[in-house]
Amino acid sequence: MFDAVLFDLDGTLADTAPDLGWAANTLREAEGMEPLPLATLRPWTSQGVRGLLRTAFGIAPGQAGYDNLAQRFLAIYAERLCVDTVLFEGVAELLDELEALGLAWGIVTNKRMRYTDPLVAQLGLTPRTTCVVSGDTTAEAKPSPLPVLHACQLLGCRPERTLYVGDDRRDIVAGNAAGCRTVAAAYGYLGDSGPAMAWGADWIIGQPRELSTQLRNASYGKF
Repeated sequence: MFDAVLFDLDGTLADTAPDLGWAANTLREAEGMEPLPLATLRPWTSQGVRGLLRTAFGIAPGQAGYDNLAQRFLAIYAERLCVDTVLFEGVAELLDELEALGLAWGIVTNKRMRYTDPLVAQLGLTPRTTCVVSGDTTAEAKPSPLPVLHACQLLGCRPERTLYVGDDRRDIVAGNAAGCRTVAAAYGYLGDSGPAMAWGADWIIGQPRELSTQLRNASYGKF
């Protein structure tokens, strides 16, 4: 039933919270503040700078001082893209399964290209996929469907024969708008997206290996 699977990056393929959380706490310490527990920062990791600065400093885009904090945060993060970041348990086996099934796969993230490309390379994923779409690759980022549609073009697959997997409501909104089938990764960061069952995804998975089972069932017409 499917030709390709697309994944969000932060909170879906990779647990980037330790390094992003370190950047947020390093910035807090520079401002004379105590570090926050990683458990406090983790849920907001999928929302990138905006979510982490809101949690760490109570500040939002457009407010005084936000742009300065954002630039400093990104400079700190660039020094530590992949020190404690790892693939989620079961992801490596899932990618092996996709390739064994003859399915193409790629990445669609809102992380900027300057951070995405080196991170994907350090995770050892670059040789395995030529499809990496970042937040600044297309004119609009998720929840716009444009990045997902661009990824489908890169892989030469039709959206209706493509799955998009993500851990944030905007991933599901983008995938659905692009005409893909969608999978909510309930093991991810989730943020303020509410319960995954309310996102409108076709499937919900509690761990990466569940997707392998779903895809095998789909190949036998049990979708």
